[in-house]
Amino acid sequence: MENRRTHERFPALYVRDFRIFWVGQLISFSGTWMQSTAQGWLVYSLTESPFYLGVVAAAASLPVLLFTLIGGVVADRLMKRKLLVITQTLSILPALALAVLIDLRAVTVWQIMFFATLLGTVNAFDIPARQAFLVDIVEKGRLLNAIALNSAAFNSARIIGPFFAGIAISSLGIAACFYINAASFVAAIAALVRIRTKSETGKGFLMRAAAEDGVSDRFPSLLRDLHEGLSFVRRSRPIFGILLLVATFSLFGIPYITLLPVFAADILKVGARGLGILAGASGLGALAAALFIAFKGEIQKKGRLMSLSGLTFGAALLSFSLSRDYIASIVILIFAGWGVVSFLAVANSSIQLNTPDPLRGRVMSVYTFVFLGIAPAGNALMGWVAHLVGTARAVSISACLCIAVVLFSVKRLRMADEGPGRRID
Repeated sequence: MENRRTHERFPALYVRDFRIFWVGQLISFSGTWMQSTAQGWLVYSLTESPFYLGVVAAAASLPVLLFTLIGGVVADRLMKRKLLVITQTLSILPALALAVLIDLRAVTVWQIMFFATLLGTVNAFDIPARQAFLVDIVEKGRLLNAIALNSAAFNSARIIGPFFAGIAISSLGIAACFYINAASFVAAIAALVRIRTKSETGKGFLMRAAAEDGVSDRFPSLLRDLHEGLSFVRRSRPIFGILLLVATFSLFGIPYITLLPVFAADILKVGARGLGILAGASGLGALAAALFIAFKGEIQKKGRLMSLSGLTFGAALLSFSLSRDYIASIVILIFAGWGVVSFLAVANSSIQLNTPDPLRGRVMSVYTFVFLGIAPAGNALMGWVAHLVGTARAVSISACLCIAVVLFSVKRLRMADEGPGRRID
């Protein structure tokens, strides 16, 4: 049986529950990217201010910074499938409300900020649960493949969603994107309802809290659970080393995307159309990475691939900052997209494989915190440095920092190949 699996391509797709989940996620991700594209267009149409674009983006991501660690505790206490049904249902409300307000011609930028904050709060609980849920529907030997396929769905939607958003805005009106996104969550909910996992035998959050702690002691219990998860991350050498790199990329590497308009307008001088192609090149590389890992199946030397892909990302970023040729820059960004997504997919699976099942939600909430939660700080920091020393030089400095931290972390990354259970002490 195991020998046959080593020759399977996309082995996670052989699992019925994962196929159902994956299709639902692809539809939901596409709707989300449609709304994201339409929301940016709507904000700029209302304000004609890039500042408000940043404010709305911050409103969406700040709750992830504030609440995702608590979201991980909840994911470990509540059955993950039921929690995801709740979060996906709640995600319908902001999309539907904004669609109605647009149709009534009553929408304001402050309302958009409010609903972006609401959706960000829901995501703070949804993302750790969704990351930890994968191991409930595929065995650990297929986990990397499942994560890569999930990444492929996300990056495919990153291309599909904006494309159809442009068609919908021009032919049906901007509200259509929000209605479609609301409907896309229904597909995700329908998929989740059809899935039955091993976590179904667990106790619900309220039942466990009442049985173990009593009503009056529930909040201290949450804090104890959170401390337990953070202590595990601190003691685990492979996980701590991986999260150090994820945090570095989130603060110094990935924010280069926010500066692409400057490269398109002032450095490469290719205008808005060129900007779209530059952004698409990065997305193409990301999709290629996800499909490559998914096609390959299980990867034995995860630490080696993380080191290689991390260095590829840093080197591509440095090359891009120095490039003044448009075609060369497109090719370089394909490698940048490949490097960062290859690293993140393998990092995600390595963290989960080194984490005991009862702690998985909390550990994945830390991963979400360092990957998405601190991203606004990275964008602000990159913008500030670019203002001080120039955009190209800022990206060069960031790339060098990424390369240095990868080289510093090589020994720890190799521990990911030695199996779970490694500790600092």
